[in-house]
Amino acid sequence: MAQKPSIPKGTRDFGPVEMAKRNYIFDTIKEVYALYGFQQIETPAMETLQTLMGKYGEEGDKLLFKILNSGDYMNKVSDEDLHSLNSLKLAAKLCEKGLRYDLTVPFARYVVQHREELQLPFKRYQIQPVWRADRPQKGRYREFYQCDADVVGSDSLLNEVELMQIVDTVFTKFGVRVCIKINNRKILTGIAEVIGEAEKIVDITVAIDKLDKIGLEKVNEELRNDGISEEAIEKLQPIISLSGSNEEKLEVISQVLAGSETGLKGVEETRFILDTLKAVGLNNEIELDLTLARGLNYYTGAIFEVKALDTPMGSITGGGRYDNLTGIFGLPGLSGVGISFGADRIYDVLNALDLYPKEAVNSTQVLFINFGETETAYCLPIVGKLRQAGIRSEIFPDKAKMKKQMSYANAKNIPFVVLAGENEMAAGKVTLKNMESGEQTLVTAEKLIATVK
Repeated sequence: MAQKPSIPKGTRDFGPVEMAKRNYIFDTIKEVYALYGFQQIETPAMETLQTLMGKYGEEGDKLLFKILNSGDYMNKVSDEDLHSLNSLKLAAKLCEKGLRYDLTVPFARYVVQHREELQLPFKRYQIQPVWRADRPQKGRYREFYQCDADVVGSDSLLNEVELMQIVDTVFTKFGVRVCIKINNRKILTGIAEVIGEAEKIVDITVAIDKLDKIGLEKVNEELRNDGISEEAIEKLQPIISLSGSNEEKLEVISQVLAGSETGLKGVEETRFILDTLKAVGLNNEIELDLTLARGLNYYTGAIFEVKALDTPMGSITGGGRYDNLTGIFGLPGLSGVGISFGADRIYDVLNALDLYPKEAVNSTQVLFINFGETETAYCLPIVGKLRQAGIRSEIFPDKAKMKKQMSYANAKNIPFVVLAGENEMAAGKVTLKNMESGEQTLVTAEKLIATVK
C-alpha cells in the first residue's frame, strides 16, 4: 500500500472555507492600505544569500532556508571541505539563494535597486509569505504571511499618525476591539542613559520587552545576568511600573529624562503622535507603554504593538520607525516607518470571536438543481444572468437524486436553491427556495436576482 502523502512540519494546507476567511483578511487590509495611498509591490520568494545574510543577526542567519544551487552543485566543493563537516562553510559553496525571511529586507533591496524609478516618499504595501527554519509550535509556523506597509523617504511624524489610523480602521472593519501600544526607542535610550547603563541599551530593551510574558522578577533576574548593576535596576523599577493616563506618563518621564537630550526628543515625538491622534479621533484605545521595546534593533524612533482586548493572543500587529535600513545596501540616510499585520494571528482572533461575515465565508449564493437535459438547457441562460449581476451561481453538473443535490447545497452552506421543472418552464419562471427558512416562491429571473441581491 502506498504511503500516505504529507507536508513539511510547520506548513499548512488551507481548504476553501479557510481560504475564504484568509482572503477576507487580506482584502480588508489591502482596501485600507489603498485608502491611504499605499501601492502594492511583490518581490521574489527567493533572494540571493548576499542580500539576506547578516541582516537578522546570528540567530536569524541560522533560521534562513537556503536553496541548493541548480545543476552540478558539488563541483565547487573540495574533498577537504566535505571531510571538514563544517555545515556553514559547505552551505556557502552549495547555496547562493535563500527563501526570504521577512518582507523588510527585500523591500530595502527593492528601494535601493529601483531608486531612480521611485517617487519619494514611497508608500508601499506587500502581502506575501515568508519562511523561517524555526522550531514549529502552536502559533509559530515555518511558512506564514506578512502584511506590511512602509513609507520611506520622509521623516514626518504624520506617517506614524497615518499608520496608527490604518491600524484603527482595519480592526474597526474587523469588529475587533484592540489596544494600540506605543513607545519610542529614543525614550528607551534615554532611560538607559539616566540609569547609567547607556552601553547596555540592547540588553535592557530585550529584557523589559518580556515583562508581559515573564513578569517583573524574571525581567530583573535577566537584567542582573546581563551585568546591569543593582543600582541601575533599582532606578528602572518606577519607570517600567509607571501608570496613569498617557499625559501623566509623558509628564513624569519627561522629568525623569531631563538630563537626556535623546530621551526628551523621544518624549516630544511621542507627544506629537498622541496629540494628533487625539485630535483626529480613534475608535480604539492608544496607550503609551514604556515597557514596549520590540525585538528588532533597527528601530530608531516610534514603535507600535497591537493587542486584541477580547481574546488572549500575543501581538497581532507591530512596527516602528527605522532611520537607515537601506544603508545596508549602500544607500544611507533614507528614513522609513512601517507596520506589519499578523494575518495568522488575526485569523485566530476572528475565529475565536466568530467575527467573519457570512457573505465572506460562503462562496456560492445560488445552486440550480439539475433535473435533466431539458431543464438544464432552460436554466443555463438564467444562471448566466445571475453571474452577470454579480451573483455567485452554479448548476449541479449531474442529474443526481434530489437528496444528493440538496446535501451538496447544505454542505457548502449555499443560502438559495433554484428548482425548474415542467410547471416552472411552462410559466417562464423558477422556484426559489430559501435554505434557512425553507420558504419557496415562484419567481421570474428578474425577481430572483432582486431577491438574492
